[in-house]
Amino acid sequence: MAMAAAVSASSASTFNRAGSSVFLEGKPINLSNSQFPSKGLYRSSFLRMLEIKAQHKRNTFERSASGLIVKALSEDDKNGKPSEVSPLVVCFGELLIDFVPTVNGVSLADAPAFKKAPGGAPANVAVGIARLGGSSAFVGKVGEDEFGRMLVDILKENNVEHRGMRFDSGARTALAFVTLKADGEREFMFFRNPSADMLLTESELDVDLIQKAKIFHYGSISLIADPCRSAHLAAMRIARDTGSILSYDPNLRLPLWPSASEAREGILSIWDQADLIKVSEEEIEFLTGGADPFDDTVVRNLFHPNLKLLLVTEGQQGCRYYTKDFNGRVDGVAVQAVDTTGAGDAFVSGILSQLAKDQNLLQVWFNHK
Repeated sequence: MAMAAAVSASSASTFNRAGSSVFLEGKPINLSNSQFPSKGLYRSSFLRMLEIKAQHKRNTFERSASGLIVKALSEDDKNGKPSEVSPLVVCFGELLIDFVPTVNGVSLADAPAFKKAPGGAPANVAVGIARLGGSSAFVGKVGEDEFGRMLVDILKENNVEHRGMRFDSGARTALAFVTLKADGEREFMFFRNPSADMLLTESELDVDLIQKAKIFHYGSISLIADPCRSAHLAAMRIARDTGSILSYDPNLRLPLWPSASEAREGILSIWDQADLIKVSEEEIEFLTGGADPFDDTVVRNLFHPNLKLLLVTEGQQGCRYYTKDFNGRVDGVAVQAVDTTGAGDAFVSGILSQLAKDQNLLQVWFNHK
């Protein structure tokens, strides 16, 4: 559940009519270099530019990397993940069932029928990373019900580490109805009053798993209400204290927040703790109170001292990237789009999977002082 983004339009159309889920009905996909020109879809000119700039910075300032803690799952850990040691990305947040119309271009009221699809932006990212050959884990909570068990089974099938999952016997798995209407507007209806994902507590966190993360990724929906909000903040502290990179995709969903002002306040409450932030032009406009999201000065005002990389996605137009020292843009990849829902999550999956593997990028741009 995210906006379309520069390198993800192609991947969004690759998945089988994903609805709000990047991994609905799809088998693990092969995003090898042979499918795409140049260095491959996810080693685009954007990442190549970062590498060039990073090397230049290393040569100029002769900076030695104090080093992020290299963390990975050991070979004897089980639970459905790849057996080989690889850098781990832990995703935290919501995992739910999306119901999408069986036909395109209709409102929820006019839909003749719906089909269920796994959803939740952080879970989409975890599955995307695993499909790209990376190592990922998901931390969250679902109901002790058929939908909850189905969702955990899907994580297992996609080689996502799931030992951080918890079940709630007193609350149901979250449900969302979503459609893309004929006018291009997306319509949502959520059922979570409260749902199990909102009830994850700090005491239920798998601290050991979070401490293994090279990258800890999260959104803002888990900040809406306690006890999940407290669990979210505690998980961020654990990850930060053990040297993880903090990755943030706000993934604005206004209908879930009590008000627009509370959404803005909640999203910005943890803004200055992230090392990497991915945001859309619509979210920039919302967070800045209507400022021009295409104005570099406006975007630069969102930069904070701890931030290493800010990514601004622009749908089919591509994306912009900003670091402390330079910025640029990458044009979108021309594809026949089937459904752009989840494209932003696919974008984040590609970026994080590459960052987790690339020591050069990690040491130079995400080197904690």
